[in-house]
Amino acid sequence: MNLVNLESVSHAYGPKPLLHDVSLGVAVGDRIGVVGRNGGGKTTLISVIAGALKPHGGRVTHNRGLRVGVLSQGDDLDPDRSVEEAVLGDRAEHEWAGDQGIREILGSLLGDIDLTSKARSLSGGERRRTALARLLIDEHELIILDEPTNHLDIEAIDWLARHLSARRSALLVVTHDRWFLDAVATRTWEVVDGGVERYEGGYAAYVLAKAERARIAAATEERRQNLMRKEIAWLRRGPPARTSKPKFRIDAAQALIADEPPPRDNVELVKFASARLGKTVYDLDDVTLHAGGPGQGPLVLDHCTWQFGPGDRIGLIGVNGSGKSSVLRLLADTVGPDTGKVVRGKTVRLAHLSQELAELDPGRRVLEAVEEIRKFIKVGKREWTASQLLERLGFRGDEQWKVIGDLSGGERRRLQLLRLLMDDPNVLLLDEPTNDLDIETLNELEDLLDGWPGTLIVVSHDRYFLERVADRSVALLGDGRLSLLPGGVDEYLSRRAAGTAVTARVAGAPATAAETAPASVGMSTAGMSTKEERELRKDLGRFERRLDRLGEREAKLHASMADAAADYSRLAGLDAELKEILAEKETVEAEWLDLAERLGE
Repeated sequence: MNLVNLESVSHAYGPKPLLHDVSLGVAVGDRIGVVGRNGGGKTTLISVIAGALKPHGGRVTHNRGLRVGVLSQGDDLDPDRSVEEAVLGDRAEHEWAGDQGIREILGSLLGDIDLTSKARSLSGGERRRTALARLLIDEHELIILDEPTNHLDIEAIDWLARHLSARRSALLVVTHDRWFLDAVATRTWEVVDGGVERYEGGYAAYVLAKAERARIAAATEERRQNLMRKEIAWLRRGPPARTSKPKFRIDAAQALIADEPPPRDNVELVKFASARLGKTVYDLDDVTLHAGGPGQGPLVLDHCTWQFGPGDRIGLIGVNGSGKSSVLRLLADTVGPDTGKVVRGKTVRLAHLSQELAELDPGRRVLEAVEEIRKFIKVGKREWTASQLLERLGFRGDEQWKVIGDLSGGERRRLQLLRLLMDDPNVLLLDEPTNDLDIETLNELEDLLDGWPGTLIVVSHDRYFLERVADRSVALLGDGRLSLLPGGVDEYLSRRAAGTAVTARVAGAPATAAETAPASVGMSTAGMSTKEERELRKDLGRFERRLDRLGEREAKLHASMADAAADYSRLAGLDAELKEILAEKETVEAEWLDLAERLGE
């Protein structure tokens, strides 16, 4: 049974038709993700479905008495009401405090917000979470969400996906977060050229189905086909949790990627990066760092020793407020450590994309703003013009001649990123680079970064983007350390779940004894001294580098043995060498595991 029906709906802003003769329905139990380019009509479509916008043509029908909950990109919070009043309304305290579902929503979304504070005192992200909590507490037959993951960290996004999956409401969600789409959606709508293309499954299934249609029609130009095949190859080879089984035949799509190389040639990229950077990029030696300056604000790093090497591609993970941006600012030399030393390589050429938009001359044209940095740049083995890169990141045709003062926030973000890339850096620090980018632009950015040789450290709440562009994950878990996560985001979430209980607390509630206990001074993991822990961590890093080198030698020997398949004498020698490497690798792994257990990792 359909909850909402659209019949021949059309809508336009000026001469541009965003929806043209669209007919579709939202049924009971539907879980639909809406994708498309920025400005392509996604928000218009969900506004029409919600009944907030009357279309210029066609008819929209709601079931009688339909309860619709909508999270728009703005909010209507009363500035004079408290957060508790805005979210819980007139509910008595005993009523909501005794409801486990409400307590879970408050704890997961508003755990760090004083419920007695006025709405006027909230930041933009806090207002967003407050509006989301208010919507989720009520019961609806249809929930419509426009970019619900904005301002949420990875942990909160994971909780929201599980919460929405457990609800009985129909769901319609616009988001550029592709992991979130795969987690909550069973169908995908793509708003394109005034129409709505429909696909079964979440983002992974949508990508596969779109490639299958393109293959059958043979109507997509060669560059776009290559990009799509590359995206599919990564999706199919990624962690199992990211690839839900689509509900259509994928034999043709599998044939499409059968001989597809991996997205990145890591060995080649590291070789290029080492040539550009040398051996040293960043060495943190016994660094202590507070977020607000020496001794001020939350502790981010506590006597931390760490190395970032040439060609490293690292995703930095942590809850909001854990200090991820502070670490990037430390590496960018815009803040200094409280104590300790940061050694930067002499050849480091840095580009830092912060969350603040750089000031640009509002009277200049987009292409002029890029060409004043550089007119050509070489990415990997290919040379690109400024105009070609602008087109890849969404500035097509006449859009390259738009005045900067007329650009939206998302367009300014893309322009800022492109100007940084055109300066030919060999170290990239990216702080939430996916903000305001649509999925198509994200695909292009990921493909561009695949061929970029250098050291990349990225902070993002977009789990898909992190897993796509980074080879390793490192977390700030609130203990003053940088913790390597071999299991990536999944390991981070499991460690957080095991060691952190998130609860909502109204201001004035007493803290527990555990929360008020003083931190130990001069001691670290398992009661060992800070100095002992630092030495163990150095040894751990040394063993990890040995394992990396042995892994590279093992891969080369396998390749050489394949080439020497008909030369039995040479094959025997290579086999003996391989056995020696495997034995050494086993010994090093055992030593590494022993150190890791002593450190509690």
